[in-house]
Amino acid sequence: MKDFVSVSPLKILEKSSRQGLGAGNLGVLVARAGVGKTACLIHIAFDKIFRQKKLVHVSLEEGPEKVTSYYNVIYYDLLKALNIGDDYEYRVLMERNRMILAYLNRSFELERLEANLKNLTERLDFRPDTIIIDGLDFERSGRSIFEGLKGIAGEFGSEIWLSALSHRHITEVNERGIPYPCHEVDDLFNIVIQLEPERSGVFLRLLKDHDRHPIPEDSIRLDPNTFLAMD
Repeated sequence: MKDFVSVSPLKILEKSSRQGLGAGNLGVLVARAGVGKTACLIHIAFDKIFRQKKLVHVSLEEGPEKVTSYYNVIYYDLLKALNIGDDYEYRVLMERNRMILAYLNRSFELERLEANLKNLTERLDFRPDTIIIDGLDFERSGRSIFEGLKGIAGEFGSEIWLSALSHRHITEVNERGIPYPCHEVDDLFNIVIQLEPERSGVFLRLLKDHDRHPIPEDSIRLDPNTFLAMD
């Protein structure tokens, strides 16, 4: 879906030093509750799926049916925004190139994730190019969790995107310009993006780009309804 590339939130990485996250690396999307983290992560997923990459979506808050529903809603919003009709080929890409794993009620463990990924790889020949983890509590997660995820990314040759919940009342930012709750583990992340609502729209801001941080102001404006790039 070539048209999607022009409106994907990942446009923000077009000027990145490496134009993407890359296998073996971690990226994080930081935003307050209700701003659109999950929607943006799903747009990242579509960007990969429509490039015929394999993706595993890991949800820590919603079951597989709810996550699938989110994908369907955002998919049809995408078709409407691009003024194109539904295409069987796109839906087949979603079905073939996406797997959903859910770990509810704090049942997420690195060992379980690694075992499930091994099962997908060995039994179904499904080795993910990208892993999305939505809902991990950064406040409760120690550094070892992110070090473990870094190891998993390297083991499976995948890039891993996470969402991090920030809070309006916590304004802590480290000397590199990385905000809470990522300010103490940002060395483990290759890309850090912040999602912020403003009067003129919702903005994605690139805070860390591999070895560049802090970096010059680099942002794109998103449609607050579809979370597609407007600029």
